[in-house]
Amino acid sequence: MNQLAIRSLSKSFGAFKVFEGLNLAADSGEIVVIFGGSGTGKTILLRMIAGVEEPTSGHVEIAGENATDVAPEHRGIGMAFQNFALFPHMSASENIAAPLRAARAAEAEVESGVSRVARLLKIDHVLGHTPRELSNGQKQRTALARALAAEPKILLLDDPLRNVDAKLRFEMRLELPRLLRQSGATVLYVTQDYKEAMALADRIAVLSGGKFVQVAAPEDIYMAPATLTVAKLFGDPSINMVETTVRTAGKSATVDILGESVEIPASYAAYAGRKVAFCVRPEAVSLAHKSDGLHCEVQAVTPLNERVVLLLKSTGGWEFLSSLPSSAAIPTTGEKLRASFASKGTHLFDLETGERLDG
Repeated sequence: MNQLAIRSLSKSFGAFKVFEGLNLAADSGEIVVIFGGSGTGKTILLRMIAGVEEPTSGHVEIAGENATDVAPEHRGIGMAFQNFALFPHMSASENIAAPLRAARAAEAEVESGVSRVARLLKIDHVLGHTPRELSNGQKQRTALARALAAEPKILLLDDPLRNVDAKLRFEMRLELPRLLRQSGATVLYVTQDYKEAMALADRIAVLSGGKFVQVAAPEDIYMAPATLTVAKLFGDPSINMVETTVRTAGKSATVDILGESVEIPASYAAYAGRKVAFCVRPEAVSLAHKSDGLHCEVQAVTPLNERVVLLLKSTGGWEFLSSLPSSAAIPTTGEKLRASFASKGTHLFDLETGERLDG
């Protein structure tokens, strides 16, 4: 049975529809990341699940029961906000204890709960400090500790790492999955950082245009994006794209890239004549001095720690990127090569619908 589910959930403000008919379920102990750009309704969705915002239609289920009319304090939900939302007049310890005291826990239970999560999040040395005396990282951990203190069965995290520095954000990407799994809670985690989503999620729900366009494991989101929108959202450097048409030559299939024919898997022959977006991940672009492949010239070489990104330009003028391990033989600017594309990182999307074509 699902620990949490939303059924046909919709939200509108007058004539403006934020989203309509959303469906999503999460099992006990599962971490589901809700990913999307700014303004897609991610925070509003969490607020409806928490009970502080009313849906226009649809309902929220907790442990199989309709909880839409259940008061927020009775839903068994913990929530941490991106702006921390700490009580400024309370110490870190008192902030963490707030949900336990609201639940009328015994004082010994309050002290034990605060101590447990503070040690877990390595903030036990600042429990006596007020929020103004804490760094952003300490504030973030205090807000998370408060959400975890009452051991909720459901945890809603609204982009909690957005306001912390890059170093702490990287560290927390490594620590958070372990901490969240230790809590045993079902987690809905909102972010617009695709790396964060990939690092934390059991499944990612991509919210775009008022609907979930794909809900899948991180590796499936990246390697088999359901739409062109999803493909563009995940990856750094971003996926290469050129508009073209599928052609057939005997039993093989090809696409024309600004005057040069490039062979693609023969299974795409079923889409002959279809206008498509030919997309390839930079790491799926191989370069060599050989007789076949797309003619290209190296325009720029950018070292990025363990990888090197090359800007390439085909004879017809298509500019695209290749990402190579820094240990590889790196071409030089101006060098002329042939590019080939690994099928695992190459996708065709219908230009009209944006949907990925199976090949």
